[in-house]
Amino acid sequence: MRWIDFEGAVNVRDVGGMPTADGGKTVPGRLLRSDNLQGLTRNDVAKFVDEHGLRTVIDLRTTNELTLEGPGPLTEVSTVRHTHHSMLPERGNATDAAADTFESRRERILAMAPDDIVCGIYLSYLADRPDSVVSALRTIAASDGAAVVHCAAGKDRTGVVVAMALSAVGVQEDAVVADYAATGQRIEAILDRLRSTPTYAGDIDRLPVDAHTPRAETMAAFLRHLDTEHGGVTEWLAEHGFGGTDVDRLRYRLLAD
Repeated sequence: MRWIDFEGAVNVRDVGGMPTADGGKTVPGRLLRSDNLQGLTRNDVAKFVDEHGLRTVIDLRTTNELTLEGPGPLTEVSTVRHTHHSMLPERGNATDAAADTFESRRERILAMAPDDIVCGIYLSYLADRPDSVVSALRTIAASDGAAVVHCAAGKDRTGVVVAMALSAVGVQEDAVVADYAATGQRIEAILDRLRSTPTYAGDIDRLPVDAHTPRAETMAAFLRHLDTEHGGVTEWLAEHGFGGTDVDRLRYRLLAD
């Protein structure tokens, strides 16, 4: 995992080089993860496309977020494919930071993980939008260049999809958890970016910085739940139509030189 610095995004990294249980490693330049891409500069776009070979953008924001934020700079690049897979129910304000998004689902989320509300939110993504999780992973597997997964902060929705992808191809669990938690290194800069746009500004400071900071224990609990309740990530995926052939394609994409 390595950070990539941009002028208009602060939470971008390549998940290449991560160790697998069978002694392999993920290949650099195949799967990137990011916060919101709306602020990319002209130089950033050229760096993404020319230096990092970006060909696919996997946007996990809601339709409401896309409408409020408007087209991002990468939509002007004809060689970059854009796909949209919302991880939230399409109702209310429908941003990950919006108060009504959580309040409308509070009881159900707490029932899923009473000891870790954030883990419960992650499990609710799987319960509410399994179609989006599966579609996002299929899009990663089908990319002919680098694919970037992003949401608003590049922390929660992105964290879940990337963790599912890495786990499905056999990346060691401690490495998956460490990649998720790495976002905490840049949480102040991420929150500053979100405060700069009316779409997210109103909800960011409802909680202290510590509450926004990803905890390794949360991702570990999320993966443990999948192990306990479903037999693991690949088994959950199989239950939702992402079978052996799909996993093979994803493995080939992320692991084969």
